[in-house]
Amino acid sequence: MMMLYRTASVALLAAAVTIAPAAFADPIRVAASTSNMAMLTQEIGGEHVDVTTMAPPDRDAHYLEARPSMMAALRRAELLVSVGAELEEGWIPAALRGANNPAVMPGRSGYFEAAAQVELIGKTHHADRGRGDVHPMGNPHVYLDPMRMAEVGHALAHRLSEFRPQHRETFRANAQAFADAVEERMPKWQERVADAPGVLLFHENIDYLMERLDVPIHGFLEPLPGVPPTGRHLRSLVRDLQGERGVTIFADFEPSRGAEFIKRELGWEYFSLPTHVPIGGTAEDYFEVIDALVEAAASG
Repeated sequence: MMMLYRTASVALLAAAVTIAPAAFADPIRVAASTSNMAMLTQEIGGEHVDVTTMAPPDRDAHYLEARPSMMAALRRAELLVSVGAELEEGWIPAALRGANNPAVMPGRSGYFEAAAQVELIGKTHHADRGRGDVHPMGNPHVYLDPMRMAEVGHALAHRLSEFRPQHRETFRANAQAFADAVEERMPKWQERVADAPGVLLFHENIDYLMERLDVPIHGFLEPLPGVPPTGRHLRSLVRDLQGERGVTIFADFEPSRGAEFIKRELGWEYFSLPTHVPIGGTAEDYFEVIDALVEAAASG
């Protein structure tokens, strides 16, 4: 009987040894707020992450509403990767409440904000709705600056390592590979826009890329962040920009009427372009997004 007990114990122990590493090697379940955050997570995590994208790439992440699919993704997630700086303030807090998953709440290791990892532009340090949809912590659209995205990638590699320390070196190597790819492309982007006369933007988002590349920003179609273009503001832009050269660039989910007015009055071409990769997009897709924005700016 004792021999039978020992044999059974050894068998159970062997089974546990066999099962435990497989369970420990399961991919990290990640809920990413946007497709750009999902792309970066996938690039850094590789086969060791299972990423769900919550927000569609052709919608403005400022103005989404919490949906059951978002709550389901957060409920099963070990890690939430968001843009942060209140970009998703309208829906992530509600989705988190509905998910009821303490592991991914703010302040826990399962909560990660890209904007918290880098220096932001446009800090006001106070909320003043009279000045539009202002983010007091700073402009959240860091994903349109490839250099900042590379910084975020290194920070994300460190966070993923807390969940699967056995893959730490893989995460670090993948983050460095992404950063190297950005470094390789940056001189070409800078050269392409070296003589760009400047851009008119719809919202304070593509300005991250334009500032990185030292492209003049002539203004914004929104009179205030989050406030739709008004006739008065557009006429003011025309007066100020009369005789100047440039182009108007805006995200594909933003309306074109203001840009059309500028074209009629000033002759400036306009470009409606994606600012996010498709669902399941890769680093190459991200670089193509940046390429298109650079080409538009250079065409002025």
